[in-house]
Amino acid sequence: MTSVKAAGATPGHPAGMEKDHGHSKDDRRRLYEVEKRHIRQYPEGEREELRQIFQELGLSGDVLEGAVASVTAKPEKWIALMLTSEYGLAPAEPNPVAAALTTFAAFMAAGIVPLLPFILGLPDPFLTAALATGAVFFGIGASKSVWSLAPWWKSGLETLAIGSCAAAVAYLAGSLFRV
Repeated sequence: MTSVKAAGATPGHPAGMEKDHGHSKDDRRRLYEVEKRHIRQYPEGEREELRQIFQELGLSGDVLEGAVASVTAKPEKWIALMLTSEYGLAPAEPNPVAAALTTFAAFMAAGIVPLLPFILGLPDPFLTAALATGAVFFGIGASKSVWSLAPWWKSGLETLAIGSCAAAVAYLAGSLFRV
């Protein structure tokens, strides 16, 4: 944001807050109430912030003013847009059960890979497990590039390196304790 955001144009406004993608459900509710109060108490300052958000997106003139008028006519949409643009919150509240189940399924799918060569009785299971696990690490990193800024191969190599270091530490710890 430019002038209004930088100057903290409205009293008590958290204009300097940085975007944080780790907000809890309580933080989200609190920020919702903060924005709701600011819109009620300082509508012109909040309208100017919204105008600046749209200007940064490339809107100007009548289109800009129409967009501001359209959003400000719907307070719930206005608050939601401010939470997303100003605080960096996701447009929808994440579902913790779905996140937990997805994480569990991904952990199980990736975690079985190093065990399969041993379970299946493949020749040279340690080498096969290490290569298969490395391929999985690389694949996870490459797929991560869909939403990151890194090229797929760089993201893949980075995840492979991190995963390999973690595996090496685990192997050394196991060797040290003769597990």
